[in-house]
Amino acid sequence: MDLLPVEIKVNIEGDVAAALSALDASGGAKTTRRIWFAEDREGVAEGQVPLLVGGVIVRFRVGSGPGDLTVKLRPCNREQLVGRFAAPFEAEPFTYKIEADWSGTNRVLAASLVHDHQSQTLSGAVEPGGDPASAIDEVQGQFLHACAPAVRLDGLVALGPILSTKFDDVQLDDLDVDLEAWSVAGLEFLEASIRVKPKDGDAPEDLTARAERKQQKLKDAMLASGVNLSEHSENKTRRVLTALAQAHQS
Repeated sequence: MDLLPVEIKVNIEGDVAAALSALDASGGAKTTRRIWFAEDREGVAEGQVPLLVGGVIVRFRVGSGPGDLTVKLRPCNREQLVGRFAAPFEAEPFTYKIEADWSGTNRVLAASLVHDHQSQTLSGAVEPGGDPASAIDEVQGQFLHACAPAVRLDGLVALGPILSTKFDDVQLDDLDVDLEAWSVAGLEFLEASIRVKPKDGDAPEDLTARAERKQQKLKDAMLASGVNLSEHSENKTRRVLTALAQAHQS
């Protein structure tokens, strides 16, 4: 079985602007977009996020340039990724990735199918009264039907928009770090991430050991920059969606 890349994420607490300054984020390529997530309407009315709890994420990203719609399974396992979805692929306008997702002590597998769009083609699906499921195309529908057949996409509501500001390839020690800040409803979140790719000849234990060293190095470099690391092991998606659903309920 082929080894998979590892995405390592670290949550940062405190003043986001101050943290970005301390990490010298201005040295990275900046992208600003708005993000929505689709969730079950009835669940949200009760302050719940049943799609997310069931391991399904439907995300819309819209900006001044191209946008995208992502359908992701997290957590998942290799056995449920069947047919053409058993291995990563690229077939424009689609990118399908399978990777390990590490956030704190949580280590899970994630599979995501991204469809690139012109931003304006996604806007109607996330407007008030719009149907987020209408933007999910045939290939993404096949992905869910094959790999998560119990998922129902009728009765969805879009939660957002979240303002996303991302800085790619920020130099921190000798690491290339991506920083992404999310702002919505008076809440601010900042996440740092790096990717560790398999090398030729790697055994599984080699990749795991190298990823663990990189994870510790990322934490040490961030602490040395003076930022406060969060004790929350949940990724920013879970934290933000839970807050949005609870706010929607009230």
